[in-house]
Amino acid sequence: MFVLRNVGNFIFGSSNQETLIDLPQGQLYLVRPLSPKGYSELIFKDASARIRRTAQDFQYQLVVQRVYEEGEAELLADEEGNDDEADADILAGERDEKTFLLDEALHFRVENREDSERVIAWRDLSGDAGDVFEFVCDPKITPAQVDQFELDAKRCQYERKYRKPHTTASEYDLKQFEFDEQPIPQASPLHSPILTRSSESTDSMFSKHTANSGVKREKAPEPEREPEPDLTPVKKPRDANPPTKVSAHPEAREILAAEVAELHFFDFPSGAFVLQDDSVTATVTEIGDWQYWLQIGSADRDWLGIPVIADINPVFNFEFLSFIFNQFADDGSAYSWLLRFKDQAALERFQEGLLQSLWEQLNETKWAKIKEKERDYVADAFNDLTMEDAEDEEHYEDAEEGDEEEEAEDDRGRAEHYDDDEDEDDVEYEPKDGEINKSIAVGYKHDRSFVVRGSKIGVFKHTPNNHLEFSTNISKVETPKGELFSPKKVMLHNEDRNLILQKDNDPNSLYRMDLEYGKVVDEWKIHEDIPVVTFAPENKFAQMTHEPTFLGVSHNALYRVDPRLSGSKLVDAQLKQYASRNDFSAIATTEKGYIAVASNKGDVRLFDRLGINAKTHIPALGEAIIGLDVSADGRWVLATCRTYLLLVDTLQKSGKNEGKLGFERSFAADSKPQPRRLALTPEHVAQFAYETGKGVTFTPAKFNTGAGAEETSIITATGPYIIEWSLKKVLGGRKAPYLIKRYTDDIKADDFKFGTDKNVIVALPHEVNMVDRARLKRPTRESIAGDFGAAAARRGSGRIGTKDSGRYKLGKDSIVEEAY
Repeated sequence: MFVLRNVGNFIFGSSNQETLIDLPQGQLYLVRPLSPKGYSELIFKDASARIRRTAQDFQYQLVVQRVYEEGEAELLADEEGNDDEADADILAGERDEKTFLLDEALHFRVENREDSERVIAWRDLSGDAGDVFEFVCDPKITPAQVDQFELDAKRCQYERKYRKPHTTASEYDLKQFEFDEQPIPQASPLHSPILTRSSESTDSMFSKHTANSGVKREKAPEPEREPEPDLTPVKKPRDANPPTKVSAHPEAREILAAEVAELHFFDFPSGAFVLQDDSVTATVTEIGDWQYWLQIGSADRDWLGIPVIADINPVFNFEFLSFIFNQFADDGSAYSWLLRFKDQAALERFQEGLLQSLWEQLNETKWAKIKEKERDYVADAFNDLTMEDAEDEEHYEDAEEGDEEEEAEDDRGRAEHYDDDEDEDDVEYEPKDGEINKSIAVGYKHDRSFVVRGSKIGVFKHTPNNHLEFSTNISKVETPKGELFSPKKVMLHNEDRNLILQKDNDPNSLYRMDLEYGKVVDEWKIHEDIPVVTFAPENKFAQMTHEPTFLGVSHNALYRVDPRLSGSKLVDAQLKQYASRNDFSAIATTEKGYIAVASNKGDVRLFDRLGINAKTHIPALGEAIIGLDVSADGRWVLATCRTYLLLVDTLQKSGKNEGKLGFERSFAADSKPQPRRLALTPEHVAQFAYETGKGVTFTPAKFNTGAGAEETSIITATGPYIIEWSLKKVLGGRKAPYLIKRYTDDIKADDFKFGTDKNVIVALPHEVNMVDRARLKRPTRESIAGDFGAAAARRGSGRIGTKDSGRYKLGKDSIVEEAY
């Protein structure tokens, strides 16, 4: 969520730093609502609060300094011996001045209480969970002064986060620094906190699991919030069973990081991280050429040793000084672990070593060879976005309510057989040809979807009430010479009248199927020496028009294809070829025809037209990009890697190209667009694997799309789970801003219905569904495990599902979407 690299380079506490604003009178408290150390501590009886610059650009401090009454400082100095060093310690020491880097992790907020008392509060990041500092303003300070102080604090946080002046920020940009998730607890209550603090106030502040610690509290009703993993140390319950077998220590060539931390284990039954060892050493080592190892052990025990690879799904959470990651055992079992460090400096050192090893393993290039800004870029992408926004909760609640209504409709999203057998008793939904569904092309023009299954293509009509209705079956996909083949990739073209197909073992040709006749009518030779890796429309909505041309990429070239040309269809005048092998893997276009190209190296290039150098180059994080999409206006680029998604904002917000997209003008060298790394939380990854025995492998993610429609959602899938990200929640910084739905089989392809974000078309191995987004649920233990039994109970039917080895299997009565 936030990162402090090179913390020692910041100059803190210098008396000559510029003060931006101050509140001259107040009291400073440290409040610990859940701590046995005591509820509230008065730090400074008389104090002033101010915001001041540091020696680093875009870095500011919140400073609270003790204010002495006349003669008090001299008296205290006499008691200390009245020497210069003691005097300096009194005036500028830690006990007389508290400094905090003004970062969003503080959750800086202001509260105006009923008695006209104004309180400023922020988190104690070095304390226990829930600890907050409170500056209680003197009654002489006016509300206008406090409001201006709050506004300046937001501006400073904006500058730190985006490394640019606050004058570029809109009111909407500053709203992300409003943290009103719970009331600020009262400082210094008159009575014991056990007697005066209600369970409602503490539970609303901290939705922590307490079952494992043996503490039970009556919880007042409150709006349901998405579940969070508990990062508070608790006693180990009986049902927490971390693996006991530890891999042998490989011989280390070099130690990249070694830090002391607490070790916590994610317990599936309780849904909490459980303390296993209060002092372990976490060591990252190089053990071979581009091979790295994470070993965790204490004086008493070796806890685990795993290779550092993308599947560990690393997430750094500076709010809790924690590193969360996954472990996959030899038997396929998955576990989630958490390391909690003593301070930010220790976590920063560990982060540097871990990210260096992960990046080098993925890129086979030394970390030291890339620029510092690119290293910062990688580190920022792996930080956990844990801010919670309070807006638009209705989206999640409506989805839950809508789920019950939609489950009651037995025929929702029904898909028919490929053949003409309409026997109601026919429940043989796995055809005997051995083929499975593997890709979808969703129509833009005529409300059709085309599902590829071996050498067959099923055509499905979208009905007005959002059902799928089987239309026809193209039973033989064959070349004009009569050679049967299974299309590797398909794309609708020319007002959805044609389907462009690619044959797996013929990379230099494409084929045109006339959908009116249901047969391949043309073979297009692209180029003898330049193959087709993948292809895309000339612009995002070109298939709604008669536009004949489209774009293609090879591993190191970008070009236009014009079927009207005689001979080779590649347009030589619009060919951009690179001398080095860039290993291009995906391409997407905007409504204006701007072009985004991604690679197996993990980087993305943005072009405003063909035949020129890229305007913007977005560096790689490491994993290959297997899918790419772009919002219609070009603002957002969405790249799919195997274990995470990348969302990149291409709008330039400062400098001479302010207001321009990265497609149109180059970003300044020091202001590369920062990607948002969208990943499942490690504990959800572990639960997915616990249920299915598989790790995360995303299908190419896509925005919802439509002419004139705004992109609001992202859809992808992994294994039997379809996953929808809310774009608004992502941009608001919500933790786990996604909904899921579990199916009985692995999802092979998925996409939104054109023109809406409410309906998703899903291809399972032997079924095709149109699912209402209202059926998607928050990721909980129940929704991850599957709820077919609950659905059966609501329908009033008998036993329709069984569970075997962690997976549900459907019975006859539960077959809604039949095979074709």
